[in-house]
Amino acid sequence: MSRNFFDHTIMNKLKHQEPVSAAWAQLGSNLSAEILAEAGFEVLVIDMEHAPIDMSTLITLIQATKGTDCVPFVRVPWNDMVWCKRVLDAGAYGIHIPYVSTKEEAEYAVKSCKYAPQGFRGIAGSQRAVNFSLNKSEYYERANQDILVMVAIETPEGVDNIDDIASVEGVDGIFIGPSDLSTSMGFLANPAAPEVQSAIRKIEEGTKKAGKFLGTIAPDIHTAKKLYARGYSLVYFMSDATDLAKLAATSVKEFQAEFQNNHSQKDRTNK
Repeated sequence: MSRNFFDHTIMNKLKHQEPVSAAWAQLGSNLSAEILAEAGFEVLVIDMEHAPIDMSTLITLIQATKGTDCVPFVRVPWNDMVWCKRVLDAGAYGIHIPYVSTKEEAEYAVKSCKYAPQGFRGIAGSQRAVNFSLNKSEYYERANQDILVMVAIETPEGVDNIDDIASVEGVDGIFIGPSDLSTSMGFLANPAAPEVQSAIRKIEEGTKKAGKFLGTIAPDIHTAKKLYARGYSLVYFMSDATDLAKLAATSVKEFQAEFQNNHSQKDRTNK
């Protein structure tokens, strides 16, 4: 790990609400993570909330971004100081914290990611983030300022409290989880419901008013472009899991249409 740990380019772009490309790492594969990083994505979001990724695997995925211009973010399993501490010690540049619904929860999230006096993150001099003690001073001096904290709004309570949440010092960005939000509102995985869209607009307005960056997900770059045009800065528009699944299903359907149909026609002709 180089002594210049943080990539200020990506961090500054987000802090200035500029568009940044992002992809999910959900397979737990360091090879697919490396492909996404080498392809030019600016942020790789490693999913520890829903994907089968443990701490050892996490480190290999973070290492896959090394030598590229891609920076590793991690969606932790929960708003928990132990998870935040361990993930940051592993070398994450940014933390995506799910299901934040109140100002108090947002304050707890920030404190979990900051050293004292801003927070209560535990300090260690032997971990990967400090290059195994080789750049402790630099990391300690810059971590509180440079590590990004993004909290996810995924409940009606979070929508109602968006102004208070977005106002918390140390919250850099607000992530909108459309499927979780819609489900918690009674519309199972249906973000298109008018009530959900209204809630999303309220989150967008509150986030922009507070001067924080907006993040969300999109199924593809075409949808992501529309979100960037609406003021989003961080859109996760590719996944090593779902995009491989979509490509595989499409390819098999094309094969079946071309060859299995022809084979059936030949069988009928021979009869």
